[in-house]
Amino acid sequence: MGESGLELLRPAVLELSRQTGASVTAVYLPSADEPVLKLAVLGGVPWDIARPWARVAPETASPVSDAVREKRLVWVGGPEELARRYPRLALVVPYRFTLAAASLTSGPDTWGGVVLQWPASHPARLSPRERDTVIGGCHRLSRVLRQAALDGRPIRPGSQPLMLPPVRARTAGAAEAHAAVDFAERIPGGCCSLDVDGRIAFVSTRGAELLGAGIPDLLGAKPWEALPWLDDPVAEDTYRAAVLSREPASFTALRPPDRWLSFRLDPDASGVSVHITPTPSAHTHAPVVNPPPPHSASPATTGRAVALYPLMHLAATLTEAVGVRDVVDQVADQVLPAFGARAVVLMTAQEGRLRIIGYRGYTADLMKRFDGAPLTSGTPAVRALTTGVPGFFATFAELKRAYPPAELQDGMASWAFLPLITSGRPVGSLVLAYDETHPFTPEERAVLTSTAGLIAQALDRALLYDTKHQLVHNLQAGLLPHTLPDVPGLDVAARYLPATRGMDIGGDFYDLIRLDPTTAAAAIGDVQGHNVNAAALMGQVRTAVHATAGAPPGEVLTRTNRLLTDLDPGLFTSCLYAHLDLAAHRVLLASAGHPPPLLRHPDGRTEILAVPPGLLLGIDPGAHYPSLRIPLPSGSMLVLYTDGLVEAPGSDIGDAIDRLAGALARSDAPTMNALADTLVRHARRTAPRSDDIALLLIRRE
Repeated sequence: MGESGLELLRPAVLELSRQTGASVTAVYLPSADEPVLKLAVLGGVPWDIARPWARVAPETASPVSDAVREKRLVWVGGPEELARRYPRLALVVPYRFTLAAASLTSGPDTWGGVVLQWPASHPARLSPRERDTVIGGCHRLSRVLRQAALDGRPIRPGSQPLMLPPVRARTAGAAEAHAAVDFAERIPGGCCSLDVDGRIAFVSTRGAELLGAGIPDLLGAKPWEALPWLDDPVAEDTYRAAVLSREPASFTALRPPDRWLSFRLDPDASGVSVHITPTPSAHTHAPVVNPPPPHSASPATTGRAVALYPLMHLAATLTEAVGVRDVVDQVADQVLPAFGARAVVLMTAQEGRLRIIGYRGYTADLMKRFDGAPLTSGTPAVRALTTGVPGFFATFAELKRAYPPAELQDGMASWAFLPLITSGRPVGSLVLAYDETHPFTPEERAVLTSTAGLIAQALDRALLYDTKHQLVHNLQAGLLPHTLPDVPGLDVAARYLPATRGMDIGGDFYDLIRLDPTTAAAAIGDVQGHNVNAAALMGQVRTAVHATAGAPPGEVLTRTNRLLTDLDPGLFTSCLYAHLDLAAHRVLLASAGHPPPLLRHPDGRTEILAVPPGLLLGIDPGAHYPSLRIPLPSGSMLVLYTDGLVEAPGSDIGDAIDRLAGALARSDAPTMNALADTLVRHARRTAPRSDDIALLLIRRE
């Protein structure tokens, strides 16, 4: 058994695949080193096809990440639903199939996720029995993962997934195998068999003749690697469609100089049977493979069919990349396997130097040595950026001839230095390194240069996004209190978490105001909208509350409401204001359409306070805000929060508040800060959050 312990999962995964009848089974587990889900177990599809999805970020929109994040079963009933819900995935795999994704959970713990895929013939709906079977199989896998963790040997994904063997209808003895070969030799035309990895496992004599190659040269090779005239996206795409949909597919190709051949592919779990017949013209079948000019091909080089699939996938994923970190992750995930490289480095020009903003395959110490090279230096990466000309070096000797000062420090054998240029403006450089000698064919150089152009556009957008994102959140942070005042008799903690997605600035705020030695005021609110206007209005609301703090809560909200209606900003604000009388051990509360506060009693009992609701601020200048008076004995705690802590799409906010109250009652956090972190984790664990979160905890000592 390997160090990762993945073999422990094999029986349960095989049983799940058998019981569900799924054609593809994939298990994703969280990486121990970074916040991603990695493909850990795979069956029913070649690793080369699944490689672009070897790593999935938990926050991205994909069936498995949604299932894991939301702890539910995700069902996609066909290509139309896939295009509607997951357009990026549908763009890259526009084939007919259905799939389910489910989370691997036990109690509050999430261990990973499972993806099951069925052929196109599967109904568009998952039957109740199938659903129960999927959920039951996930429970079995979760128990294995949980037990391994309890034993101190958690199961982790490896560098490549554990590949499950193909499911065969039956096996044949020697005599029967010979009879099968005789049968294939008698079939009109020719035929061959591709194994689960797409390699030729058998080819008939007539099939080899039609393909124009010897049987020994074909066995063990992929058709588009062994036959240059098949190195075209149409051939591999047709193969991929057959494998993923488990439906017959066909295409026509021209074997130079003038022989048209028709290929029919019939797939099952063990591989693909290919029937090859001569055809009089390209119009007999579709689609058609147009032959490229004759050239040599080798498994070590990247042909068009192999390169264009991940390039298309990269283009689709980069459309969803938001910040620089997203671009770096997508480039590393897609480019390394697509071009067989061992390491990648992404750099941008900053203040006259070339700064490394992301890398994979190298150590941090090595990157420190190369980071910050002046743009006046003659390094290959700088030269590519400043001249706009890529550099390809198949050996270190070639690199040394071009750049005599170069020293071999990374242990690699070949390098590509690509300029990242968008709209004629240099953005940065991309370095690909190979641990074995890698000849860069003219075709691969063209594909790499095109790839660099895609990356440059995405990186330029990401740099602009990150700059604006930092600007707006710095603005919001400046409008919130940097520290809470020290109020004798109170233990307090606060949290503000910006929205996890998007550049917009939020309008959530909180405040604690010391009025005199025995009284204090607390406020929390949420301005409608997520933009600079909302942030500006938030600052005005905070100022108005500060100016009137000390008055009865209802009067504070009334005066603030009048100010907002006079300003007429076109935005509404919810607010909760609390006046704490520490000498009298009581608190007065008033609400302007804000979620109800929670009170935890000294004995741990927690209740939701029914503060009389008032209108949102900024609607009616004559609105009235009644107050609620409650005792606040020593050891009791008041919890104020904004709706981002409890509101989530598809969930009832009342139920969410009840769950939050339950989490507060159960918590045994030793400090207020620890309790604040516990409540935030609870909110994020129970449902995905897309809004800002503000939280203020106040405990009477």
